[in-house]
Amino acid sequence: MCLSARVLQCIAAEPAIWTYSTRVVLLGTVLLGMCAGVIGAFMVLRKRALVGDVIGHAALPGIGVAFLVMEWFWPGQGRRIPWLMFGALSSGLLGALSVLFMERSRRIKPDAALALVLSLFYGAGIVLLSIAQRIPGAGTAGLTSFLAGKVSSLLASDVQIIGVVSCVLLVLVTAFFKELLLTCFDSEYAIAGGWPVKTLDAFLILLVAAVTVLGMQSVGLILVVALLLTPASSARFWTDNVRRVVQLSALFGGLSAAIGVMISSKWSLPAGAMIVLAGLGLFVLSLIFGTERGLLNRWRQSRQLQERILRDDILRAIYEIIELDGRAPLASTDTPLKFTPEEVLQRHSWSLKQQQALLHSLVLEGVILYDNVNHWWLTPAGLEQARKTVRLHRLWEIYLLESANAAQGHVDLHADVSEHFLDPEMLAELERRLAHRIPEDGVPVSPHALQTP
Repeated sequence: MCLSARVLQCIAAEPAIWTYSTRVVLLGTVLLGMCAGVIGAFMVLRKRALVGDVIGHAALPGIGVAFLVMEWFWPGQGRRIPWLMFGALSSGLLGALSVLFMERSRRIKPDAALALVLSLFYGAGIVLLSIAQRIPGAGTAGLTSFLAGKVSSLLASDVQIIGVVSCVLLVLVTAFFKELLLTCFDSEYAIAGGWPVKTLDAFLILLVAAVTVLGMQSVGLILVVALLLTPASSARFWTDNVRRVVQLSALFGGLSAAIGVMISSKWSLPAGAMIVLAGLGLFVLSLIFGTERGLLNRWRQSRQLQERILRDDILRAIYEIIELDGRAPLASTDTPLKFTPEEVLQRHSWSLKQQQALLHSLVLEGVILYDNVNHWWLTPAGLEQARKTVRLHRLWEIYLLESANAAQGHVDLHADVSEHFLDPEMLAELERRLAHRIPEDGVPVSPHALQTP
């Protein structure tokens, strides 16, 4: 059975999940997740990840003030969402701007400024909410639900607001994409070029505050920072291209929102927390399987590098064994260039099992051959590869001795470590500088005595 048919069967089998209210909540949170992912990507690139957390905590007193003001002038109307959102936005922006002011005063370190503003505003918000609960008829206001979110309170009108505002924010990000990108990567260059970096910083904070306010009903003011940062952090494991990071952030944000709402609807769990946990799950998967910075990819690259280093070392060892046998400069293959595994083993600290695996892989590549009486020799292709490896090693040794003043006794060790990371441009530069040391066969004489078994 195809995947699409199974999905349709699941949908038909679980009609309770696809109720009207669930579809409304799903649409609203997915739009919010995508918008938060895009804006959060710029926050991560700008290295202002915790500003979203400050705004989330700083928005709390704004909710309390807005509720008290509305109850004072229009009793019973304090729970109106537009006014609460306006209060949260104003207070959140005030908190973020307070952090920026403290940072630029250079008298308070950034981490201390974040902690001070976060604790001050959050404490004030708790006091205001406590006062609001004492007002007659306000006990059921449910203002504390804005801390952890309550998606069941989302109405179709709320989703319309989220959809419209999200689209507006995405249009603004698209319109100022180049400017935001320049500010994130090289603010000093942007300042030198006359770009209004301070204004762009304030604009980015405004976008974050808007997303925080949008998410206070569904995810909550405390957890919305995870919706801002987790998708962008996940995207960084898959690519180094900024546009793709932003696109993947939007995808991960929407996907984590969808998964969280579906799990919440099926098992009656808190939707805000499940959205955050779903995003964390995507982050863990990206951490492990990411094609750019994932652990598996890093492990595979490290393993390939180690195999290449071992391969180069064994080819160099074989070349030097034959060279010590009096057949330098090894310019022709008229005579079989023989060696024995025992000679190779004596030149390095390989284990016997490791050496056998290396030699076997070189046989499969056609680099070396052997017969049934333990006669091993380099093929023409193997000789050419060995010559290139030895040439690079000795050029780097000579450079370290003549230009870097490396000690004679340590130059071979330094070259063993660094020669494997030289790119073609560096090799060409070495050949240009040391052209006088390169003989006709292309392999310089070793600047130190070769190791003998």
